[in-house]
Amino acid sequence: MKRLASAACILLMPFLCHANGKILATPGVSQVEGSAGGGLVPWAQLAGYATEDEWALSGYCSRASVDDFQLDSCGVQGNLFDRVELSYAEQRFDVDPLNITLKQSISGVKVRLYGDVVYSTWPQISLGAQHKRLDTADIAFAVGAKDDSGTDVYLAASKLHLGMVAGYNFLWNATLRYTEANEMGLLGFGGAQGNGSIQSELSAAVLLNQHLAVGVEYRQKPNNLGLGEDDWRDVFIAWFPNKYISVTAAYVQLGAIAAVPDQQGWYLSVVGYY
Repeated sequence: MKRLASAACILLMPFLCHANGKILATPGVSQVEGSAGGGLVPWAQLAGYATEDEWALSGYCSRASVDDFQLDSCGVQGNLFDRVELSYAEQRFDVDPLNITLKQSISGVKVRLYGDVVYSTWPQISLGAQHKRLDTADIAFAVGAKDDSGTDVYLAASKLHLGMVAGYNFLWNATLRYTEANEMGLLGFGGAQGNGSIQSELSAAVLLNQHLAVGVEYRQKPNNLGLGEDDWRDVFIAWFPNKYISVTAAYVQLGAIAAVPDQQGWYLSVVGYY
């Protein structure tokens, strides 16, 4: 019966069969730039619960609030047959010391190249790109940025190991990103001290049960502007009550932002899946 339903999806109405096939929590959540992953780092998984004969839609909103800044991000993702992810996100960055707001839009694509995060022997591998356009570029140019748009390209590997840590499932992800972005693009692209470099990003999580995961993330960042841009870190907890919603909360350490030191605070994200 399941095979007949799958065949109907493929042959008769491929764009009317929504996602339901993957194990709960395996897609991760939504990253602040719109891609599926953790809060800070895009993972190899594609958004939503689509298998290779299904499609999926998801949407999210998140807020990161630290001492002198606040980042709001909302976006949508589409997963086409567990092969291609398309995403779009808009970011609003409030700079409290200057009483200004920066805005950025991000269009993303991710392609699964190999494997499955659960079932293949080797990690799932995906290649992605995020094209970013800064809508408020005056501040970026004032601090030395060379452009108001740029494209990040990344290669991500993810693997879920069943029962690996004292009987609990363990997930890890490693991402290499080529980027010209300053503070993720909110301060433009390129600068006097660099125009493009490869940065590393790491995530790890333990699934305490079917619905709850705790983990950490690390994101390396370039210092193109010479303002002391720091790497980002977080400790998160993610709750997956069902396949229609997830909620993530985190403590974030973002270091210096635009030469304002020691930025730390909280992060909250809600994702809805279809």
